Amino acid sequence: MEKLWSKTKIGKMELPHRLAMAPMTRGRAQEDGTPGEDASLYYAQRASMGLIITEGAQPSDDGQGYLWSPGIYTEKHIEGWRKVTDAVHGEGGYMYIQLMHAGRMSHPDNTPHHRQPVAPSSIAPGVEMFTATGMQDIPVPRELSKEDIQTTIADFRKAAAAAIAAGADGVEIHGANGYLINQFIGESSNTRTDEYGGSIENRARFAIEVARAIVDEIGAERTGFRISPGTPLGGIQDGEQGPELYRYLVQELAQLDLAYLHIMHLGNEELLRDIRSLWTNPLLVNRAGRALEDLSADIDSGLADLVPVGVWSLANPDLVERLQKGAPLNEADPATFFGHGSKGYTDYPTMNELASQER
Repeated sequence: MEKLWSKTKIGKMELPHRLAMAPMTRGRAQEDGTPGEDASLYYAQRASMGLIITEGAQPSDDGQGYLWSPGIYTEKHIEGWRKVTDAVHGEGGYMYIQLMHAGRMSHPDNTPHHRQPVAPSSIAPGVEMFTATGMQDIPVPRELSKEDIQTTIADFRKAAAAAIAAGADGVEIHGANGYLINQFIGESSNTRTDEYGGSIENRARFAIEVARAIVDEIGAERTGFRISPGTPLGGIQDGEQGPELYRYLVQELAQLDLAYLHIMHLGNEELLRDIRSLWTNPLLVNRAGRALEDLSADIDSGLADLVPVGVWSLANPDLVERLQKGAPLNEADPATFFGHGSKGYTDYPTMNELASQER
């Protein structure tokens, strides 16, 4: 794992190693979308990860999908996130706020305006979603008009500016995991017949336009992008042209000189190698089901520049130190992944705390 501990650079950030904290929904924001009281402590505890990519923050009322997810589009949101970024910077870390528009992966009971979810086409994902009254079927979404699409792009742009105003070092555009941008990419979720549907170029258009708007607003060196080729999440099917669409999308994003590309990798090794050859800036590869002993394999082989880590960093605020010393890891408690309270959030012990308890 020697190369894992070498320094690297993303944008203007000098990172101490090749690990990053992956974005993870935690469901602990206040009702109005302001980050919860414990968010500053939670993220600051993990500042040794170097680069922290936050949980997804919605850029608008329409963008919210889940209960108690944070937003980044009001003054209160900015004030709340400023506390978080200050805490992380105070511990020597960096923070990118992930911009996540859920699109059709939403329910009216979960949003401030209680309106029908929006999507590229009026096609329900065919899955349920947790609400305050329990699990409910996600309803058929409202198809975005071309005017709505421009409004949504403007929402992303304003959210990126809000993130920088809140002290974030940059933003990650969430184009993965079945959410709005991914819904435009997916063949099964996008049946439009205008310039945003049909061909490879058209299905990639919304993603590229969002990226361009954000780069214009905050700069390419502060902008990352996340993709998940082949994901089945949220009822997405890329279709036979899926790999070719991602090759095209990556080529177009590369021309914007973004700070990094973040791949949720699900197993298409040929596509990953092609993306590596197309992308010259830092590449983050998060492999589904990766074993701990293989953590540095993609870095060692040259396929990745950084490795985002999710659940291990959730359960181990001192993960970097534990890995460097070969120490055992805390086990994560899935029952506390989502919801309010400090349990399973800020109470995972460090090695030093465990040692003190044993004395």
